[in-house]
Amino acid sequence: MTDPKPPRRGPTDPLLEIYLERRANLVRFFAARSGSTAAAEDLAQELYVKLATRDQAVTAENPVALIYRIATNVMLDRARGEARAVARDAAWRRVAHASEGGEDVADEAPADEAVASRQRLRQLVDAVGDLPPQMQRAFRLHKLEGRSHAETAQAMGLSVKSVEKHISAALKALTAKLGR
Repeated sequence: MTDPKPPRRGPTDPLLEIYLERRANLVRFFAARSGSTAAAEDLAQELYVKLATRDQAVTAENPVALIYRIATNVMLDRARGEARAVARDAAWRRVAHASEGGEDVADEAPADEAVASRQRLRQLVDAVGDLPPQMQRAFRLHKLEGRSHAETAQAMGLSVKSVEKHISAALKALTAKLGR
């Protein structure tokens, strides 16, 4: 013999009981205003959460009207949030994207150009690595780290004229090796 199932206990909150009775109507209410059944289901769920987490001491003379008032507020909150998101995205797009003729254009180089650039960079790095040590260091300090000739000369313990000669020789060697 099996024990009979205990009776199903529903919410003891009158507003939640009314919500559950009228949930289908509320979904239709939301769908009519949002134009989407999926959005209506989401809004109905948000409404349930609002009702379930509210202060239980708050009561209303007309609980159905209160539920629909809260439902309207849930929709307005969602609409305001979506409007803020659209405005935020539009502001970001104005700052982060280039456009031409009202159409967004990518700021990034096409994939084939990016690959070719990486290959050229790899060739340059290899070619710099083949330079004599002093010439290589002068080139790196000046061209890659952005130091002036005087700063490079001081870091290397050389005269400015020697640094200029190293950099000039490095540029000639790199141009000859890379063919540019």
